[in-house]
Amino acid sequence: MKEISCKLLVIGAGPGGYVCAIRAGQLGVDTVIVEAGKPGGTCLNVGCIPSKALIHAAEEFEKVAHMAGGKSPLGISLTAPMLDLAKAIAWKDGIVSRLNSGVAGLLKKARVKTVQGWATFRDGKTVEVETETGTQVIRAETVVIATGSAPVELPFLPFGGPVISSTDALALSEVPKKLAVVGGGYIGLELGIAFAKMGAKVTVVEALPRVLAQYDAELTRPVVKRLGELGIEVMTGAKAKGVSTQGQAGKGDSLLVETADGKNAKVAADKILVTVGRKPLTEGWGLDQIDLDMAGKFIRVDEQCRTSMRGIFAIGDVTGEPMLAHRAMAQGEMVAEIVAGHKRSWDKRAIPAICFTDPELVTAGLSPDEAKALAGEVKIGLFPFAANGRAMTKQGEDGFVRVVARADNHLVLGIQAVGQGVSELSAAFGPALEMGARLEDIAGTIHAHPTQGEGFQEAALKALGQALHI
Repeated sequence: MKEISCKLLVIGAGPGGYVCAIRAGQLGVDTVIVEAGKPGGTCLNVGCIPSKALIHAAEEFEKVAHMAGGKSPLGISLTAPMLDLAKAIAWKDGIVSRLNSGVAGLLKKARVKTVQGWATFRDGKTVEVETETGTQVIRAETVVIATGSAPVELPFLPFGGPVISSTDALALSEVPKKLAVVGGGYIGLELGIAFAKMGAKVTVVEALPRVLAQYDAELTRPVVKRLGELGIEVMTGAKAKGVSTQGQAGKGDSLLVETADGKNAKVAADKILVTVGRKPLTEGWGLDQIDLDMAGKFIRVDEQCRTSMRGIFAIGDVTGEPMLAHRAMAQGEMVAEIVAGHKRSWDKRAIPAICFTDPELVTAGLSPDEAKALAGEVKIGLFPFAANGRAMTKQGEDGFVRVVARADNHLVLGIQAVGQGVSELSAAFGPALEMGARLEDIAGTIHAHPTQGEGFQEAALKALGQALHI
């Protein structure tokens, strides 16, 4: 097969890789992108997009289920609804397929050549790609590694049979009657809540003292409350030990657990969803053929995403935390512009992070404790959605918006929110931090009424001692 030569080779067509390739193509850089699967990577195919589709389906089903028997305070009544999960999954797959085609079309529009197959480094400038028609050799002046990440597999709970990954959970054809979730982080709780709303009996097993441990307890309290309302059992300080195929009294499979008090227990489960984190994909593509410095299990990069080898960049999950699609996209765009000769560097004040639980969580910048450690004295303003008219009309009064600022000059250091639909507020939180907003800037900006976004302004007013609605 004829060799391909290009200025830029991107390995991996996930959010970081395809954005990098598109931007490079727009800038006139001769670009080739290699992907073993479908365009969009984990995020589009088996992560962000399909999980949010499933979460939405679960939310809609729960809404109508509460209306059965005339129990809705809105005066709406109907007969008991039915859920066809296979049909919902087909709808989800349709969305994914449309987005796959969209990404492929954007790459083509940017004049990026796409090669489907698995890339392996021969040296720092050359890769071999195993395609359906044979081996394709690609030589490039610059290479971007955007290979992403994969679910962590526990040695005592290998995937297969009743033990499933998040990828498997997004392809189930029916709702499991009993679901055990190993890991109480954002992936486990997002999916656990969704399946609970669809009728599964869910048990979450978390080794740490509380779930969503990456967030502060005040922020996660409304989520923990909601878990109880949904009938989700949470076992904290508990360690999963394995699976028993004999089950409890012959009733199926069980997850073996060591409880917080050191006792052995069994959690009956038709499916055991393991969500204990993700690992960078650094194996299988010839890393041993090139000499890259590592930062633990991740590829070490500088503020321009350059690796230790000249002409090789790395972006996205393979470079470390936070393992977020929008971080990878921003890195990819930056690298493309550097390759095209532009002056760019990575200097982000904030990368918003969202947890699509019920209620949703969004954080940007520093938490209160992080801000205190950095700046010393801080001002904190918290406005509850119980005092927000729009939240009331949406039956979403649980939660709040919180603003953290320096006490001396009122520079905003962090913004957090928990509540119904607050993920969309990240579009306001990010720019405020990036543009160096002070409490007075947010308080003095007119926010539309009635919206939940008013809570942002009110939180700033509260921090200034000027609260109007509480």
